[in-house]
Amino acid sequence: MKYHVTLNTQIRFIDLFSGIGGFRFALEHIANKRLVNTKCVFSSDLDRDCQKAYSANFNEIPAGDITKINAKKIPDHDLLLAGFPCQPFSIIGQMKGFEDTRGTLFFDIARILEAKKPKVFVLENVKLLAGHNNGRTLAKILAVLKDLKYNIEYRILNALDFGLPQKRERIWIVGFLDPHSFDWPEGNARMKSLNQILEKNVPTRFFASEHIQKKRFSVMQKTNEPTIWHENKAGHISAYPYSCALRAGASYNYLLVNGERRLTPREMLRLQGFPEHFKIACTESQTRRQVGNSLPINVAKSILENIFESMKWGTSPAVGRNQTHKQLRLLEKPNEKAKVKNRRKIQTTVYTK
Repeated sequence: MKYHVTLNTQIRFIDLFSGIGGFRFALEHIANKRLVNTKCVFSSDLDRDCQKAYSANFNEIPAGDITKINAKKIPDHDLLLAGFPCQPFSIIGQMKGFEDTRGTLFFDIARILEAKKPKVFVLENVKLLAGHNNGRTLAKILAVLKDLKYNIEYRILNALDFGLPQKRERIWIVGFLDPHSFDWPEGNARMKSLNQILEKNVPTRFFASEHIQKKRFSVMQKTNEPTIWHENKAGHISAYPYSCALRAGASYNYLLVNGERRLTPREMLRLQGFPEHFKIACTESQTRRQVGNSLPINVAKSILENIFESMKWGTSPAVGRNQTHKQLRLLEKPNEKAKVKNRRKIQTTVYTK
């Protein structure tokens, strides 16, 4: 079965709190895959360095402070994307929620939804939003969205389950103006190994001081396979064949590759699923902060793919072909070694002290 949008129809979208364009990279990838023409009719981010990076990659400068923009003047659109600021709900912040002025930025999304009524939206935030204030914060958000007559679904998904070697759990909220059948992606992709992420020749400036390295090696032995060493707030060191969540405001040596060096900007971008053609336009420290504030693109891709399927936007793989693939997989001999290795890499700590 195939279906498509009407000839010459564009899927118009807006990109709120756009950061360095994670949502947009995901959307454009799926649109190209499904042969859909899309157009970003509005983007917004207050941060000037993010504006610079966004401009370098998309040839447009996002608008500034969303609180000062009249919602009625935003162009009509079919799809709203927003990874709204997470600091009010993050363990890294003070978890003040709506008491923090940044927390109220959700209501700017709500007033745009009320004024423009896009067919569908996708919101992203930290996992802790679900339990913030004993669940009352999320309940308030969902109540506002339902009052706007949207059909709401939400789910917490982990980037590890979508092929990225980063343990990054985020809450995703999807809303349809009209009822649609929507399936959340299962997220059973094989995780990339760190060998596919890490650069081979890394400048010496990324290496931790001799003092820091000695401190790490005093409690942890080097591993045979590449690992990223994580130091938590209590000072405990753990080594994993994947990265713990990248964080914009974490300590400089929060994550160390093999206990020796910090991640490069390109490695951090890869951990978030950014394409190799992403243009780094800002300083290393700014890029580190930007990537830490961004979203896992592979997860966004999977969600958007299913939204396009629900909305019948673009071409769709033949149902029969999918069924055939499933039948063939039942006849295949399972690759137990690869399967066990992948699960081990996702679930097991190599060493902790």
